[in-house]
Amino acid sequence: MENISPKLQNMISQYQELAQRIQTFATQRYAFEVQSKELEKAIQELEKSKEDAMIYRSAGNLLIQSKDKNALMTELKEQKETTDVRVKTLERQDKHLRERHSSLQEQITQALQGPGAAAPPKPNASGE
Repeated sequence: MENISPKLQNMISQYQELAQRIQTFATQRYAFEVQSKELEKAIQELEKSKEDAMIYRSAGNLLIQSKDKNALMTELKEQKETTDVRVKTLERQDKHLRERHSSLQEQITQALQGPGAAAPPKPNASGE
């Protein structure tokens, strides 16, 4: 990297940082998507349960009996809504980061090719 200008070194550093951030966002989004699916399954099961069924909710390492099915249903739906908003936010941020990453990749490629080397030469019809 000794022959590379400080500006190009900075662009490469930004490119690598963006790649790491994209990976982090993808991991976070996946975790929230899993959480959303788990909440959806819990809501479905709660909807299928009888009104007088014994229902337990998790509180850390404990299971505590919940006496109000409707309150628990409301709480689960709110948690799911919050989780879904987080997923959508991460999707938007991920899209933005990927666009910046792609743009930076193009800039780096152009800078490495040098001026006047925007496209590789096309072979002529004789194959030379």
